[in-house]
Amino acid sequence: MEAYQRISSDHSTTLAYENEKKDSLQKKKSVRVPSEKPPFTLATLKKAIPAHCFHRSLPRSLAYLVYDLSVCSTLFYIAKTYIPILPSPLNYVAWPLYWFIQGAFMTGIWVIGHECGHHAFSEYAWVDNIVGLVLHSALMTPFFAWKYSHRRHHSNTGSLTHDEVYLPRFKDTVPWYSKHLNNPVGRVIRIVSMLFLAFPLYLLFNASSQKHDRFANHYDPYSPIFNDSERLQVVISDAGIFTALYVFYSVSKAHGFAWFFCTYLAPLLVVFALFIIITYLHHTNPSLPHYDNSEWEWFRGALSTIDLDFGWLNRVLHHVANTHICHHLISTIPHYHALEATEAIKPILGDYYQIDSTPIHKMLYRAAKECIYAEPDQDSKDHGVYWYRPYKHKI
Repeated sequence: MEAYQRISSDHSTTLAYENEKKDSLQKKKSVRVPSEKPPFTLATLKKAIPAHCFHRSLPRSLAYLVYDLSVCSTLFYIAKTYIPILPSPLNYVAWPLYWFIQGAFMTGIWVIGHECGHHAFSEYAWVDNIVGLVLHSALMTPFFAWKYSHRRHHSNTGSLTHDEVYLPRFKDTVPWYSKHLNNPVGRVIRIVSMLFLAFPLYLLFNASSQKHDRFANHYDPYSPIFNDSERLQVVISDAGIFTALYVFYSVSKAHGFAWFFCTYLAPLLVVFALFIIITYLHHTNPSLPHYDNSEWEWFRGALSTIDLDFGWLNRVLHHVANTHICHHLISTIPHYHALEATEAIKPILGDYYQIDSTPIHKMLYRAAKECIYAEPDQDSKDHGVYWYRPYKHKI
């Protein structure tokens, strides 16, 4: 009961922060994040964060998980019981509505699994690993494989040569077909295909990631993504995925694929889409710098990201979107403290902190239009600092 009261208290705290900081969350013109070495240190930021924000409470984390699972179970029961008996065309409206809402709360569960991968769920690594493995396997994510590749992303954020994901193209590597997609219809095609295909393709073929000297994916324990100490856990991740696939097959066989698609698979596709929306927009913005080896250092790279204001979705997604800068700086802070920690370091961050409250569809379209390739400013002495460019001229 106490844990649930803490959740209610967290929601009240969230509303208070949103009211107090309303002006700072208003949509504003994109301004570049400073690429210079910051005048503060990570230690300075940590000192500004209240000590209790670093505490990982297992009962509290479990309470959030139980809450999310309860909401998803309730939505599932309502969908399977009542939507099929709705008259047409109401059922055609009810299903997509269910898919989105259920997918949003399932993404919240994915976020909790993500916290397990960062050891932010509890003080016990074995608990985090078990919970993360179960949650991510059910959501078709190989937990340990993703955990290790994602850790490399955190270790190399903003590096043009070592970052794990969302590496910008250079001008001379833009694909030939890009010019045919440099129009409103082409951009929408790119966005839609990215939302539903990017995450599976990343896991299966390491798409949009670092290039290796041989084939790489997240299921082969001998993939060049992993080192020798990680291979056994990649096999365990595979076992979790195969177990989930067997359960999915059994359910589909018992109830029919259409039933399984409508009740679970369609919301899972929404999870994939929301995951891509969040991570893509966190790292693909005209205001964010990228660095080559001559300029990159971890602290500057960790600051080369941006927070996103998703409105009411912030709470459903456990503030994964609007506390991302803090998360990249200190990834072991649990989500229920992340908002308070973010507010504590914002005065120190100054211009290094940015939050974008542009509507999601407009952010996606802007990124598809203005973030085609990266290059240094021609009139700048910092030739190792790269910025996104739009596809305005012949390449």
